[in-house]
Amino acid sequence: MDRTIDVHTHYVPRGWPDLTAEAGPEAPWLRIESESDAMIMMGSREFRRIQADAWDAGTRLRDMDADGVHRQVVSPTPAFFTYGRSGAEAAKVSRIFNDLALEITAPAPDRLIPFCQVPLQDPDAACRELERSIANGHRGVEIGNHVGDRDLDSEGVVTFLQHCASLDVPVFVHPWDMASSPRLDRWMAQWLTAMPAETHLSILALILGGVFDRIDDRLKICFAHGGGSFAFWLGRMENAWHGRRDVIGTSERPPSHYLGRFYVDSVVFDDRALRLLVDTVGADRVMVGSDYPYPLGERPVGEVVRKSSFLDDRSRELITHGNAERFLGLTGP
Repeated sequence: MDRTIDVHTHYVPRGWPDLTAEAGPEAPWLRIESESDAMIMMGSREFRRIQADAWDAGTRLRDMDADGVHRQVVSPTPAFFTYGRSGAEAAKVSRIFNDLALEITAPAPDRLIPFCQVPLQDPDAACRELERSIANGHRGVEIGNHVGDRDLDSEGVVTFLQHCASLDVPVFVHPWDMASSPRLDRWMAQWLTAMPAETHLSILALILGGVFDRIDDRLKICFAHGGGSFAFWLGRMENAWHGRRDVIGTSERPPSHYLGRFYVDSVVFDDRALRLLVDTVGADRVMVGSDYPYPLGERPVGEVVRKSSFLDDRSRELITHGNAERFLGLTGP
């Protein structure tokens, strides 16, 4: 079997308790339409149509086998983070979904690797839920790229990231809650422009916010969607850091100094984009990701990496599984 590890997939349980008390009138719930189809609802609003591959381990495993994927990280769907509510309310939501995630991955513990969610707006509660989840069988944590107007360099988030580093828990950062305007309502423009920008901004926050200067290199952190637009605009960041250090130079070193401090996934869909990404962050910092099971993901999983015209065998091995084994603390198949 192929040793490919997919570090970017999501799950949705096939139902959960009423969350109105914790999440308010826009609380998520699942409208079941058939044995294999459902609609995620946000209060009375339709949010996203899903199928059995979101909750059924058997369906996932069949798709993994078809795509040559040996292991899969199974992370929350960001719409359920509940960062806008109190820490106590979000903690209850996190516990419910984290426990349901373990039920989804239980049929194949050697292949399905659960990542938890936490109430990131409350650092103490987030650390407690992280510890509970890891003790119960979660391997890592997925967080959103911001909490309200606070980016990843805010004190509370840094405290949480330090705790992850001390426990050797890998962190997967996923964009969510993108800016909205009439100009972004066409063509799924939030997903096509705002999502890459949000991911880029979250990497900037860790670099220019001095987070990498404050947290030691035990922190294992990965950014979704190829790091967004970061790789293309690193030169612009570098130029600004040197040209306007009075404004930009809030990190101890120039942005390029921190390239070895984070991972990105490979969901860029194009060999030329993958080449830029690998040339920028290094073949030892890219991991296969797919965004499975959502329709804007890559299928077959890892196809761009496998068919790449520029990767040598060693780099391909690192990207398909070697880097993920190190990120996840695995020793191989």
